[in-house]
Amino acid sequence: MTEFRLYPSILSADFSQLEKQIHDAETCGADGIHVDVMDGHFVPSITFGTPIIKAVRSLSYLPLDIHMMTMHPENHFFEFAIAGADSITVHYEACPTLADTLVELDKFDVMKCVAVNPSTPIEKIFGILHTVDRILIMSVEPGAGGQIFIPESLKKIQTLSKEIKSQGLSTSIQVDGGINPDTTLAAVRSGANILVAGSAVFNDNFSVCDGISKMRNSSS
Repeated sequence: MTEFRLYPSILSADFSQLEKQIHDAETCGADGIHVDVMDGHFVPSITFGTPIIKAVRSLSYLPLDIHMMTMHPENHFFEFAIAGADSITVHYEACPTLADTLVELDKFDVMKCVAVNPSTPIEKIFGILHTVDRILIMSVEPGAGGQIFIPESLKKIQTLSKEIKSQGLSTSIQVDGGINPDTTLAAVRSGANILVAGSAVFNDNFSVCDGISKMRNSSS
């Protein structure tokens, strides 16, 4: 079985059953919880903020992974860190002075992560790899769940993986978008070691445990 860490995204969760679903995810082998923060500017949707981060933190000891699809993410680093974030991801495309944003993020006791949209060449972030803990490759356009995995993302993962090795780094590669039992193995074989899954885990048609089990089994 090919190893990877699985971070279910609560974007697809049933919020009337959030406590149970997070508990089920933790019990059934999730490695972290992914929280998508959208501001209605960088992406059209508006989603979660500090109260949800605090609530999820109170429900689980799993690493809490905050994905900021927002403009001016630095305005919220302090409150998200205090609320319980273990990692904070900013978008390359939302940070005109990315290096300065990362310096600001470095003030907090969280993992530093940078996300790259499908249309952004992965080479754009090669120069900052040594300053971050993780790169998130978006395999769909950011802003909505339930989209289909963009096949060209696999080449991007492979290129990034080679560059990380060539620089002698241990930077993690996370992939988000269209991740399900049909796309897991290809993503991991290409070099991803953390996968974000929404409707493949939180889905009315099957249990959280069944969703996680199918994801794990698909990588064997």
